[in-house]
Amino acid sequence: MESDQKIILRNLRMQDYPRLVEVMNKAYASLGSKPWQKDQIKTLLKKFPAGQLCIELNGELVACALSLIVDYDSHGDQHTYTQITDDYKFNTHDPEGDVLYGIDIFVDPACRGMRLGRRLYDARKELCENLNLRAIIAGGRIPGYVEHADKLSPKEYIEKVKNREIFDPIFTFQLANDFHVRKFIKNYLDFDRESVGFATLIEWNNIYYEAREKLINAPKSNVRIGLVQWQMRQVKSLEGLIENIEFFVDVVSDYECDFILFPEFFNAPLMAPYNDLPESEAIRELAKYTERLRECFIEFAVSYNVNIISGSMPHLDDEGRLMNVGYLCRRDGTFEVFSKIHITPSESYAWGMVGGDRVRVYDTDAGKIGILVCYDSEFPELSRLLAEDGMQILFVPFLTDTQNGYNRVRHCSQARAIENECYVAIAGSVGNLPKVQHMDIQYAQSAVFSPCDFSFPVNGVVSETTPNTEMTLMVDVNLDLLKELHYNGSVHNLIDRRTDLYQLKWVDPKEVKKDEVRTL
Repeated sequence: MESDQKIILRNLRMQDYPRLVEVMNKAYASLGSKPWQKDQIKTLLKKFPAGQLCIELNGELVACALSLIVDYDSHGDQHTYTQITDDYKFNTHDPEGDVLYGIDIFVDPACRGMRLGRRLYDARKELCENLNLRAIIAGGRIPGYVEHADKLSPKEYIEKVKNREIFDPIFTFQLANDFHVRKFIKNYLDFDRESVGFATLIEWNNIYYEAREKLINAPKSNVRIGLVQWQMRQVKSLEGLIENIEFFVDVVSDYECDFILFPEFFNAPLMAPYNDLPESEAIRELAKYTERLRECFIEFAVSYNVNIISGSMPHLDDEGRLMNVGYLCRRDGTFEVFSKIHITPSESYAWGMVGGDRVRVYDTDAGKIGILVCYDSEFPELSRLLAEDGMQILFVPFLTDTQNGYNRVRHCSQARAIENECYVAIAGSVGNLPKVQHMDIQYAQSAVFSPCDFSFPVNGVVSETTPNTEMTLMVDVNLDLLKELHYNGSVHNLIDRRTDLYQLKWVDPKEVKKDEVRTL
């Protein structure tokens, strides 16, 4: 696994052409078609640059999607690929049209399994919404049909694929991305021997048609958060733990979540083999797994297209200090490290753990977020500093063993949501670990909290899990409501602060260490 993967979705440029040809040759090796000619790509970029999308992996183009806007009524359902592209001259492109027509999409075979095709489909949907087009339509190949053409009609084949009796490498993928079949077309691509000359005319309807215009990659208003209420259970190996992690990432990805939050010390079951050691040594053995888990989270964020807050894990820094750290793994392949600032008394005396010295706001493709680990949520200074830097969502991974410990985190997190005019998402672990000292019992009820005002739930609880039960919670939050609250709410907790009387600021950690003063 590579930790330096960086995925960038962007518009195609003319200088990408040589690499585009390489990828297309590999992707369509079995089809025998010729790659796009240079003047064809040049024409597409001139007529409709916003519709030509590509994905870079570590600076190299690996996937591409090409599109036109057409006045669909002037073409109708009975058309060929040559007709819809005007014999590859693309004069059918109409900026005043009502349909985004997909004319090609391909992915480097070496990158399959990374769900790059899904990203391109999602980008097309976003573009369709932003341009206020009513639908995406495309002629879809059915390369698996050649193996069934002697016994099934195209209609029968399509029905069996829809019913999951047959797998088709392209059509099955399109169905999974919310496309439906308008009809099948004869002689759509005359050179497509695998589809035996047939194609599915697929469509995705834009339910926001006539909504306000947006730009591609514009900041999201509606953000979906996935919380993992993790069941502590014995695992035989690190691989077993990773399988459990991937299960939850896969689930929230299927529901198109923008974030997934894991709890603090969710990896505690890996301490079981070291239960005969003193607690301070056992936790340091657990720290040996942290780097490998970080690499897994980075890989899953990319391949499942979801931003992951990894919860937190023990980590030995370069100076040998034991810290409580976690990772924000963005779905573009980048990641950030965060650390727990306030160490609980038990973490200090049982493990010898020390706190970090900085928290900050992180920019993501779904808003500005902050992350505070468990006990940190009980110190209002940290979240206020984050709010001053524009935080919209605060994530709190936690681990509590008793209800009173949990309620401290819960009530303080609710207070953070009100006083900082933000959403707060908390996630903890449940269940028992009889063979792990200091981690034997857990209590949690994960939740998403909001401010208390007319646009939000009256009790400030957007949604919450069943206490002490393993489950996932998917919650939608609207960031635009926070902007409205900030200026037009019943009260203005941020604006009305008496900064003429009191102020809060960061202290330079270097100066604090020099003066031997305790830092935040």
